[in-house]
Amino acid sequence: MDPLGARSQFIDVQTLPTWQQQLGEDVKETPLNQSESLLGQEAFPSPFPIRPDINRKIILFTGDVALLNCTSIVNTSNESLNDKNPVSDSIHQLAGPELRDELLKLKGCRTGEAKLTKGFNLAARFIIHTVGPKYKAKYRTAAESSLYSCYRNIMQLAAEQSMASVGFCVVSTTKRGYPLEDATHIALRTVRRFLENHGNSLEAVVFTVSDTEESVYKKLLPLYYPRSEEEEKACLPLIPADIGNSEGEPVVPERQIRIAEKPGTLEDDSEEESLELDLGQVGNHAFARMEGFNWNIYNRWLCRARAEDLSDIAALKALYQTGVDMCGRTVMILVGRNIPVTLIDIEKALLYFIHVMDHITVKEYVMVYFHTLTGEHNHLDSDFLKNLYDIVDAKFKKNLKAFYFVHPTFRSKVSTWFFTTFSVSGMKDKVRYLDNLQQLFTCIKPEQIDIPPFVLEYDARVVSSDSVPCSGR
Repeated sequence: MDPLGARSQFIDVQTLPTWQQQLGEDVKETPLNQSESLLGQEAFPSPFPIRPDINRKIILFTGDVALLNCTSIVNTSNESLNDKNPVSDSIHQLAGPELRDELLKLKGCRTGEAKLTKGFNLAARFIIHTVGPKYKAKYRTAAESSLYSCYRNIMQLAAEQSMASVGFCVVSTTKRGYPLEDATHIALRTVRRFLENHGNSLEAVVFTVSDTEESVYKKLLPLYYPRSEEEEKACLPLIPADIGNSEGEPVVPERQIRIAEKPGTLEDDSEEESLELDLGQVGNHAFARMEGFNWNIYNRWLCRARAEDLSDIAALKALYQTGVDMCGRTVMILVGRNIPVTLIDIEKALLYFIHVMDHITVKEYVMVYFHTLTGEHNHLDSDFLKNLYDIVDAKFKKNLKAFYFVHPTFRSKVSTWFFTTFSVSGMKDKVRYLDNLQQLFTCIKPEQIDIPPFVLEYDARVVSSDSVPCSGR
């Protein structure tokens, strides 16, 4: 059929009801009644609290993803991007032969990656192609991580391209053997976490399912996107124990550092021998035993951070992510004046730091601390900083490449020197004192950093006057 003849079949996502709007229709299908008996007492807050703003972006659509008039739709394929499955076949049929020619130029796609092409004759402007993992119970952990990467990379690509809407198909096709319910948990929580942390620009996310997939999505959506307080409470006991980290990425503590029962030997019953051989070998050292213990302490703090309501700490805007430095490393901002130490719950501040930083620290990053106009009530106690340093995972310390201390005072320099010399190891050489923003801009381009207005004003009024002769050249 000529794809142009199918134009009338295309569906405008704005005409579809959102997940929040479907509350009345689906009330009988939510797992409220079956879980009421488990709610004798409220144990702890849901890690996925009700967010009407996010629910209004979510759409569950039963039909053909190729018909959606989104900014982009998702195509699930194989490593050669020539898979034959119902989703791909429909997309290719409507997009036309130009799509196949474009895919040849991409030279394939690895499992977990996402690649972009035009939509050609589709209503969607773009197509995001991804490759889901082949599922084997023996390599379940690797499959979970790969499927998470699919959804995360799709969302990341959509955000980077300033897309307003994205239409998902079910990435884990029957052909690849991934259990539908397990895959749905990963899909829903990954998208939820992304919308929480990075999804301001996205207006709509459509989960497109077939008739056979619809019931699973309707059953699990309330766990991650509750539409009322009652639904949130009812679904809390049904949320899996493993909900991933702050980005939804699978976390399997016992696999992070494997400690063998007998030094010098590997566990015989490892489920993922070839994939985790290196982790097994780490357990041969006493150092690994210590690291495993510290990781368990950190993981308990991380679980608490995911469960608690930290919105009051977030509202301070004392810690946030901005762009990248000259080396392409993520830049994190810490605003000293926005930390009213004497007025806040300092333990919640620690939890918020862990919550925000956990996914950032998996790769190299730098921190910029604005000491500008801070007072005694803004200064964190050295004991608290030492406890924080001891609690956080090793990746925090290893991947921190620079700590830029902007607008320091003589007293703050002395205090920092004593702290980094006698209280913590490995930090002293990473601290860089910067007297003005021009020095900071030699490391991070101005357009890559979101600087509080009061810092800009202070720098222009007090500091920049010293460099006027230079700027006049």
